[in-house]
Amino acid sequence: MIATAQPPACLAMKNLPPEALEQVATYFQALAEPTRLQLLNLLREGEHNVGDLARLTGCSAANVSRHLALLTQHGLLARESRGNSVYYRIADASIYRLCDLVCDSIARRIDRTAPERAPFAAAPLSARRAPAARRR
Repeated sequence: MIATAQPPACLAMKNLPPEALEQVATYFQALAEPTRLQLLNLLREGEHNVGDLARLTGCSAANVSRHLALLTQHGLLARESRGNSVYYRIADASIYRLCDLVCDSIARRIDRTAPERAPFAAAPLSARRAPAARRR
């Protein structure tokens, strides 16, 4: 049997002091917003300016700028001014490994619970509402 080495990052987090864990939590908070995740996905394809990202997300340029500033502050994005425009690109591509890891974990959890949910999904909507109607 071949032993596989654990990534050193797992051991590093295990021994972090509370102050460092606070920084890790703040980093995850930066990712805990759907619009920011959408922006990261759009920037996966390459750099964009604020106007492009606003158009692609359907958000205002001001809202997109606030999200981009926060992601830049956390070191995830790099910004570059060109004339009257500011372009953003990914500064730390490891963010995609992290996001993909989380997405894979969620997909596995959904797959594991699918058989438990199947009987509820198969029931007609009226049958699912019936108990509530009887309580009235």
